[in-house]
Amino acid sequence: MSIPQISPVEAKRHLDAGTAVLIDIREPAEHARENIADARLVPLSRLGPDEFAHERATATSVIFHCQSGNRTCMNFDKLEAAGLPDAFVLEGGLGAWKEAGLPTRLDRKQPIELQRQVMIAAGSLILTGLILGYIFSPWFIALSAFMAADWCLQACQAGGGLAKLLTLMPWNKFAAGKT
Repeated sequence: MSIPQISPVEAKRHLDAGTAVLIDIREPAEHARENIADARLVPLSRLGPDEFAHERATATSVIFHCQSGNRTCMNFDKLEAAGLPDAFVLEGGLGAWKEAGLPTRLDRKQPIELQRQVMIAAGSLILTGLILGYIFSPWFIALSAFMAADWCLQACQAGGGLAKLLTLMPWNKFAAGKT
């Protein structure tokens, strides 16, 4: 099955004409940091059966988006199961929207996305372990090995220990409560 995609410029035309609605399927913390003004937040993790009753009733086209388009494409069958008349994926997601010069709302007071936090923390700990291992003792390399294992766990199970730890941090608790 071919997933119907729409370019950011074409999506903006439909939104301006009122012939489509934009649905952001990212998580609340991601949406709080940066979003498209006209997008309605419907996190993929909380998607319910009656979430799109209005769109079904009005036969309005729906354009789904995430950060890069990958998450939306991978879950399009779940989104399509909502029974919408015309459903599209924003090609390239929020990143392509910004590259096309289209406006977003950015709140720098909100924390960066959890995945980026994990990458920054894990990369820093791996580098620290290697430097300490080189300077002081090879046993510090175990820190790097532990973080590499956590990254593998994160990739295989969609949530390693570091990601879970970071969700407990106060800056992430505040953002996750905001929608």
